[in-house]
Amino acid sequence: MALMQYLRDTKSELNHVSWPTRTQTAIFTALVMIISVIVSLYLGVFDYLFTNALGKVIEFIPVSEPTLDLSEFNAISPTSTEFLMETPTAEDLIPGLEVEVE
Repeated sequence: MALMQYLRDTKSELNHVSWPTRTQTAIFTALVMIISVIVSLYLGVFDYLFTNALGKVIEFIPVSEPTLDLSEFNAISPTSTEFLMETPTAEDLIPGLEVEVE
């Protein structure tokens, strides 16, 4: 029953609303569209300018290529042929392990 009363009250309140005329609605719609285009152009121009300016700044920043020193890696790792020729023992895999073979 409360739902029906709510719907009646809502309809009554909507009758008190001052709705815009068709002309006002058309003018306000056109105004919103024009302002939207102007703001999008404004933001687009500044985005373009700042993007290009940042690109120019980044061009002047020196870039050093990362260097990878493999000399230490090559000294402790076997080559592919050495690895195939020698099978590692338990002592090789776990330092400090003492295995007694009977």
